Amino acid sequence: MRFFNKRIGVACLSLVCGTGAVMLSGLAYAGTQEKTVFRFQQLAHGVVRNQNGVPLQGVSVRVVGTNVGTLTAEDGTYSISLPEGAKQLAFTFLGHEEQTLTVTGNVLDVFLTEAGNVLEELVVVGYGSMTKKDLTGSVSTVNSKDFNAGLVGSPEQLINGKSAGVQVMSNSGSPSAGSTIRIRGGASLSASNDPLIVLDGVPLEAGGISGNSGNFLSLINPNDIESMTILKDASATAIYGSRASNGVLLITTKKGTGDQLRFSVSSVLSAQQPWGVADMLGTDEFRSLIDSKGNDKQKALVGEADTDWLQEVFQTAWGTDDNLSATGKIAGRVPFRASAGYYNQQGTLLTDRAERVTGSLVLNPSFLEDHLKVTANLKGSRNNNRFANTDAIWTAVAFNPTQPIYSGDEAYGGYYESLDNAGLPATGANLNPLGLLHQEKHRSHVNRLIGNLDMDYKFHFLPELKAHVTLGYDYAKGEGYNHIPATAANSFLIGGAYDTYEETLKNRLFTGYLNYNKELPDLKSNLEVTVGHDYQYWSATRPPITYYNDREEIRSTAIARDQRHTLMSIYGRLNYNYDSRYLLTATVRRDGTSRFSPENRWGTFPSLALAWRLSEEQFLKEASFLDDLKLRASYGVTGQQEGIGNYGYLPIYNQGTPYAQYRFGNQYHLVYRPSVYVRDLRWETTKAFNYGLDFALFQNRISGAVDYYTRKTHDLLANVAVPAGTNFDQMATTNVGNIESRGFEFQLNTVPIDREDLRWEVNLNATSQHMKVTNITMVPDASSVGTYAGPEVNERGIQILTPGYEPYMFYVYKQMYDETGKPLEGVYADLNGDGGINESDLYRYQSPAAKWMFGFNTQVSYKKWSASTTLRAHVGNYVYNNTKMNLSAWETLQYVDPALNNLHRDYLHTGFQARQYFSDYYVENGSFLRMENISLGYNVGRVGRVSNLRLGAIVQNVFVISKYTGIDPEVPNGFDSSFYPRSRTYSLSINLDF
Repeated sequence: MRFFNKRIGVACLSLVCGTGAVMLSGLAYAGTQEKTVFRFQQLAHGVVRNQNGVPLQGVSVRVVGTNVGTLTAEDGTYSISLPEGAKQLAFTFLGHEEQTLTVTGNVLDVFLTEAGNVLEELVVVGYGSMTKKDLTGSVSTVNSKDFNAGLVGSPEQLINGKSAGVQVMSNSGSPSAGSTIRIRGGASLSASNDPLIVLDGVPLEAGGISGNSGNFLSLINPNDIESMTILKDASATAIYGSRASNGVLLITTKKGTGDQLRFSVSSVLSAQQPWGVADMLGTDEFRSLIDSKGNDKQKALVGEADTDWLQEVFQTAWGTDDNLSATGKIAGRVPFRASAGYYNQQGTLLTDRAERVTGSLVLNPSFLEDHLKVTANLKGSRNNNRFANTDAIWTAVAFNPTQPIYSGDEAYGGYYESLDNAGLPATGANLNPLGLLHQEKHRSHVNRLIGNLDMDYKFHFLPELKAHVTLGYDYAKGEGYNHIPATAANSFLIGGAYDTYEETLKNRLFTGYLNYNKELPDLKSNLEVTVGHDYQYWSATRPPITYYNDREEIRSTAIARDQRHTLMSIYGRLNYNYDSRYLLTATVRRDGTSRFSPENRWGTFPSLALAWRLSEEQFLKEASFLDDLKLRASYGVTGQQEGIGNYGYLPIYNQGTPYAQYRFGNQYHLVYRPSVYVRDLRWETTKAFNYGLDFALFQNRISGAVDYYTRKTHDLLANVAVPAGTNFDQMATTNVGNIESRGFEFQLNTVPIDREDLRWEVNLNATSQHMKVTNITMVPDASSVGTYAGPEVNERGIQILTPGYEPYMFYVYKQMYDETGKPLEGVYADLNGDGGINESDLYRYQSPAAKWMFGFNTQVSYKKWSASTTLRAHVGNYVYNNTKMNLSAWETLQYVDPALNNLHRDYLHTGFQARQYFSDYYVENGSFLRMENISLGYNVGRVGRVSNLRLGAIVQNVFVISKYTGIDPEVPNGFDSSFYPRSRTYSLSINLDF
């Protein structure tokens, strides 16, 4: 509150607390309320941090013996004037030990340690929150203080390696690439395995938008995120029903607190280096090989240059991530937080770049004596991307190292190309990697706006009853163009290429629910009931792509996309707590989706969970070392209707392409053709059991959880072959097959050292996952080996789906070796003993999925210093090294007469003349240990007008230890084919609070 005291004649800021007023000056002010008189003699200020040195917002700072107090701001700072004679300040914060300290000077910095009452902390769950001790499901929360440090382009990277059962894998090293997120490995095959992502109560639609490379989460500024909560088992996820088969990721963003206006500025400057390239022959080795084994025509194609093509196409990439935020109260009444961010990151591949500008505003006032709480949240972003032609990676790997980059003339942009007798780029030859990068422009602009209004009203006549309404709107528009000039070798014959595209997505949400929470002391019980209704409408529109030739329009083709679907739901949840010992959660949700026909449209998804807090029983209650010991068990059913399109059950006719026109007389006309459809599409359902144990010991110095789950998915939505003549395509998405999975998860959090100036935390998680296909065909066929799947090698998938086996196992021959360990070309084991080698000798060999996943992170803080690191490990995952297979045989040296290709160094070991497509020699153990990051920070404290200054240095992707011979054992689908390498990143960070 701002006031002017005429008697003293000075303007000041004050906080009225009961009967007194706090002046932010050393002058004395006599309060007149209730005859209480304070004379302020001393001003104290400082920063309140947790044991890791992270500033804490909202800490209560109170002058002992008075009702004078204040709260810390977002940067942890406080300022308070002590009345005459007062010498002590009390600091209290939920989940931390209260501290009472004597003020001996003007500056008093405080470190609060976590207390044993962390079990009372609130954890965000679906449609509300619960205390940690009352959870009955498998739930994990990662707060902002535990996020991965460094340059983070997308929110999911903040929690990589932090929670058992959660896998986050970047799809490539490009700054615009998304990540694959898996919670307990996913529950489907062809349908989506992505978790439902809920941002501040608004469920986001899965998938990406044109111009953003499929990475929809990258449009959210990671700096705005307060916490991320993972719902794993069916009890925790069933409240979200049809979208929760693969788990739920709840993202909560920061909000405004504190009375004073505070600013926070942060900046991260980074340098990225490409990490790992294919092991190809060097120039001298290549020349020597051609001299010794090449024919005259091949020797004539050896040039005089010495070009390291991989070195040429990759670069040291610079990046920055700058953020500014402000918190306080508008007119002293409305808490707010406003932020702006700028992210700019080059790719290590030339011409690759991602740029993002974000802004957010959160208002969270309360009215009617806190009976009505309102949160208005608005986030906006604009992404500007330039995409490099990643084909340049493959051509750089394979291009002749004895040829120069430039040809010396103006043809084809001046770049050297392999030419045929007519002087044209030779068909089938690799194109110049630098030409593919510099002569092409692929740009996009994506705008996104997410807004939601939350209203939470506690009824005056019945305080136990609350009504909550959420209105949400998510809008995104992507547009871009691809331009290849006529001078480029890959478009020379067609006169260049230029096309434009755009897409608009809209997501509208209404959520309304009632929550009744009643304490029943006579029955030693607590009862909570939630009932609600959701309505969500999603639409996507995209006009036809317009093509140009040398910037002249030549055709407008493709099909205008107008996709939409609606989800309507009703749900209810009951939480019952008896004597803090016995807990019950029952949930039911009924969903209706427009993606299925009316007779199959609705699905019901129930769950039941029980928990027993043994630590509250008399025989354990006196154990002083035991803070919590809880057994959990749950069963639930969830659904799936993502990843199958919107009109799969409807007979639809789509416009054909210009290459399939029909001629009437001298005129050609576009035709319409029927699309494949299955009228009887219905819900894919997953039934899951979960058994868990939570524990906390020695005032939470040791805590964790153990979980075991089993899961069965029925009526799989899979894209499978259909009998000839029964549909309009050879493949159709239909309900077929079942899969089973089981897993074990272990989470351990420890604090080995906890002293006034020194704190050390060590956290470990381990996950074991196993999945098995139990049926995958519409008609059982005992003679069938299964369904080919995965990336194609020599015109068939290298992986297979077979009942009784893990999904996506590699289907290969067993390679034979000589006495020295050298693989024998074309010699495989006769596994069926029929005296010949044919497809009957193929066998299922290993899986891309890891048998075990481990995460380890540790943080240590000593006075103003802090350090942390995160490591991850996968054990038992296998990778098909397609780069090695395709480039380590003599036949790959020359596909066409005018050009030679480089060879993989493995050729010197095998001497293969022809590629061995299906040899298990190329299926390699991809187990690895990766140091995700290591960071060092120093909290300088107050510097001049800066209330707090923090400095940091971070290295990301520090090292990988693996027997895998490719560049990275962690690749999508376990298939390594000229993978865009992840980078090692060096960053410096600075944070300023005002």
